[in-house]
Amino acid sequence: MHDNVKKGFMKEAIRLAGMNVENGNGGPFGAVIVRDNKVIATGFNRVTEINDPTAHAEIVAIRNACSNLGTFDLSGCEIYSSCEPCPMCLGAILWARIDKLYYAADRHDARAAGFDDELFYSELSLPPEKRKLSSEELEKDDAVEVFNKWINAQNKIAY
Repeated sequence: MHDNVKKGFMKEAIRLAGMNVENGNGGPFGAVIVRDNKVIATGFNRVTEINDPTAHAEIVAIRNACSNLGTFDLSGCEIYSSCEPCPMCLGAILWARIDKLYYAADRHDARAAGFDDELFYSELSLPPEKRKLSSEELEKDDAVEVFNKWINAQNKIAY
């Protein structure tokens, strides 16, 4: 893909981020998902607009792309994000099987604007018992039994 085409998709992600700030709908983040040089879906941060802490631009774009394509697998797609994705969004991008990520601003730029994801990055590298979020494992055997059912299920759709 030609650099000018890629830059155009990124400029659209950045435009969506700016529009979101101007409209007061949420944080300064936008995302565009592309397949075969065509925009499949877009998204912008809607956290405060719809009271959903998971409604980051990349997540919204992934939900829209999956809906538009009728699939949960976005293999063959690329995502253009106005900012380096947070750990949640990076996880969603990986789960969606998106082939390539392009981003403009990075996590340090986001931190300077008041969006500091460093706690999340550092927490993910720790074992559960050392994280700030108190957590406790309960009923493991019952849960593993359900995983065993999944392993043996004939009607499952793997993802």
